[in-house]
Amino acid sequence: MRILVLGSAAGGGFPQWNCLCPVCQLAWSGDKRVKARSQSSLAVSADGERWLLLNASPDLRQQIIASPSLHPRGAKRHSPIRAVFVTNADVDHLAGLLILREQQSLTLFGSRATLAQTSSGMFGVLNPQLVDRHPVDLDTTVDTGLGIFVKPFAVPGKVALYLEDENLAVGAETETTIGLEISDGGKSFFYVPGCAEINQRVLERLSQAELVFFDGTTFTDGEMVELDLSQKTARRMGHVAMSGAEGSLKRLASCGIGRKIYVHINNTNPVLIEDSPQRMEAASAGWDIAYDGMEISL
Repeated sequence: MRILVLGSAAGGGFPQWNCLCPVCQLAWSGDKRVKARSQSSLAVSADGERWLLLNASPDLRQQIIASPSLHPRGAKRHSPIRAVFVTNADVDHLAGLLILREQQSLTLFGSRATLAQTSSGMFGVLNPQLVDRHPVDLDTTVDTGLGIFVKPFAVPGKVALYLEDENLAVGAETETTIGLEISDGGKSFFYVPGCAEINQRVLERLSQAELVFFDGTTFTDGEMVELDLSQKTARRMGHVAMSGAEGSLKRLASCGIGRKIYVHINNTNPVLIEDSPQRMEAASAGWDIAYDGMEISL
C-alpha cells in the first residue's frame, strides 16, 4: 500500500497568503529552515494504478501536478483518482472537489452529514451521472472497490465553521468529524486530521497501530490567541494541541504506535521550523512532521 502526502498544512496552507506571523515571516523571507506546504490531503493506493484521495484540498490541482502517480495517461480523458473519502465538511477538505468537475467519473465517500454539504450550490457542478455519492455508516468497513477498505469512526470535533450556530458543541462525537482506518486487507493505518480531544475511545482506537497520521494543527492550545491572530483556542477550532497535559505528545506517548506523523499543521505552528525547540520536542517523542511529497509504503 502506497501513501502520498499531497498536502500537509492546515487551512490557508503555509505560508498563509495573508499572514506575517513569526513562522510565515521565515517562509516569505526564503529561510531554508521552513518548507512551503499546501493544504491537507493524502492519496492511497493498493496497486499504484488506482488512487483514493483522503480529503480534497483547495490546492488539489497543484498537488496533482506535483505527483506523477496522479497524472492522466492513456485515454484523452483519464485520471488515476477513482474516489475521494472526506472526513468532515471543512472548506479545506471539500473545496478540491470543484477541481474534479471536468467530466471525470469517481466515487465520493463520506458521512451523510458531510455529503449533504456537497449536494447543492456550487457543488452542483459535480455531474451526478459521473459522481456517485456514497454515504457511509460509522464503524462499518467500506469496500472502495480499489483494493482499499476504510472504516470511519467518530472523533471529538465540531461542525465546520460555516455551519456553526448557537447550539455549537465542541468535542461532540458525531459523524460531522471522523477518523479513518485504512487497510489493503493486510496492512493498515489511521488518518485523523481533525480531533478536538484525545479521550479514552481515541486512545483505544489508535493503540498499537502501525502508522497514524494525526492532527498537528497547533503546538499550544492558545497559540493563535497569543499571536493576536484569533480569539479562538485550538480546541475551540476543533483541534487538540500538541503540547500540554492533554496534548497529543503526552496523551499518545504510551499507545504503542509504530510510526506517528503530524498532518494538518497550521502556519503558526513552530514545529514547521526544522531546528526549533518545538520540532526537537516532537522528534524526541517519536513524531515526524509531514511535508508535501512525503511517501510511505506499508
